[in-house]
Amino acid sequence: MERFVTEEILSGYKEYLFEEEKSELTIKKYMRDLRKLVKYAGNREVTKKLVVGYKDYLRKKKRYKLTSINSFLVAANRLFEYLGWYDLRVRTYRIQKEAFVPESRDLSREEYKRLVRAALKKGKKRLAMILQTICATGMRISELPGVTMESVAEGVVEIYCKGKQRVILLPGKLRKKLQRYIKENGIVSGVVFCTSGGKAVDRSNVWKEMKMLSKDACVQKGKVYLHNLRHLFAKEFYAAGKDIAKLADVLGHSNIETTRGYIKTTSHEHQKLLDSMGLVLGMPGQV
Repeated sequence: MERFVTEEILSGYKEYLFEEEKSELTIKKYMRDLRKLVKYAGNREVTKKLVVGYKDYLRKKKRYKLTSINSFLVAANRLFEYLGWYDLRVRTYRIQKEAFVPESRDLSREEYKRLVRAALKKGKKRLAMILQTICATGMRISELPGVTMESVAEGVVEIYCKGKQRVILLPGKLRKKLQRYIKENGIVSGVVFCTSGGKAVDRSNVWKEMKMLSKDACVQKGKVYLHNLRHLFAKEFYAAGKDIAKLADVLGHSNIETTRGYIKTTSHEHQKLLDSMGLVLGMPGQV
């Protein structure tokens, strides 16, 4: 029996992911990744040889990072499992975990402050408040609609996702700023951060505005990502208490290995640690 990945199959798989209660973002990513395979296959039958060739094509021709290739392959393997085409699954690349975060990707505390100040200077009070809310709580941008007038009054944001409940505490100082923001903007109930059309702001709304701050804040564009605010929160929280298990709970991670990735030091900090160990001896006659 010949096997082809058709639009009908993708449509059915998308519905399956929805029934499995995968998030909207996860479903979009799976569909986006799978279309790379569909484009590569063209009108050819999907065979093990084709999938292995696809894996090689992503690395040698397209030159994607191995982490990205693994993401594409996982999407393909999950589809094959759904279809019962188990023999088509391929292995992902084994990647050694980075011991540190490149400086070009790490957002510092000072850079974060400059972003907030730049937003305020440009009159973007909503954006400044959103950046502070995410960074001061470690919440995901997808959890932002949980910040309502009612939750601010209680000081606790309750998130329900994929059958799980997550409770986020609002720091006292942030709570007061949110209450002031609510009063100034005449919010009487419901979601605090909304678009002009009354809908809760989403990732694209905030990301576009945030990117525009990089020049005014003198922060490299490669560092200006919403998820970096969550990473900064994690580093600050861990530095204060050195309790990675507690941090995992606060971030909503079920696997502590995921949390470890949030508290990696920069290459500069890693270099300082290596230099401080004093394991390189001086030249003869030197101490």
